[in-house]
Amino acid sequence: MKEIQKISILLPTFNCQTSVRASLASVEWADEIIVIDSFSKDDTIKIATEYGVRVFQHEYINSAKQKNWAIQHCSNEWIFQIDSDEILEEKAEGIIRDAINNAGENTHCFKMPRKNHVLGKWVKYGGLYPDWEYRLFRKEHGKWWEREVHSRIVVPGEVETLETPLIHHGMPNISKQILNLDRYTRYEANYMFRNNVKFSLVKWFLKPISIFFSRYVFQQGFRDGWRGLFLAVYYAFYSFLSHTKFYEIQLLRLKRSPE
Repeated sequence: MKEIQKISILLPTFNCQTSVRASLASVEWADEIIVIDSFSKDDTIKIATEYGVRVFQHEYINSAKQKNWAIQHCSNEWIFQIDSDEILEEKAEGIIRDAINNAGENTHCFKMPRKNHVLGKWVKYGGLYPDWEYRLFRKEHGKWWEREVHSRIVVPGEVETLETPLIHHGMPNISKQILNLDRYTRYEANYMFRNNVKFSLVKWFLKPISIFFSRYVFQQGFRDGWRGLFLAVYYAFYSFLSHTKFYEIQLLRLKRSPE
């Protein structure tokens, strides 16, 4: 008889008291929940302990390093990583357990679609759906690609699909997203600098324009109303600001983009 597989939830946190309860409630069915906290100063840890989780605190360097460090603390063969601004639907438990119990030996990871909610509403167009996320993986085979932002799990084996979405409330308000914009574009600039990318004035100017038209027109962002317009402008400016900070590093002969 095939052994029933157990699953560990890996949840990184930092000052997320307003959202972490919903995330934990959506995965409390798991066999184990590991919270890896970057020394939160709000009630994040207090809320997490209400769910009987195991909490580890570790200095944050970047997202990939933080999660790769946390893998060792997960006890089970299968790990599902969820962020503090994400939740799973009620039906997800059955789908996930069926997936890991019936996975072949060479199945190392599962991907799933993500529904991004912007200012309280699911955004379906502009390239934001299905927004595939690689989140369920075998502990012995998976790790995050070493990148400061927008990293992804990499595995040597096969990747299959989960037929349940991840719900992402990553943009609850514009102010939070502007703060993220500064941090993420700094990471992007550092990544380009470390990888010896050649700065291009043409790309600096034309790529944002291309991104806007791609997201708003060709990927039909206009169908999401004013949210679609906002996101097309946001991602265009994201590119422009990333390359501007990259140029700043070279111009001022810095080692990385300043905070």
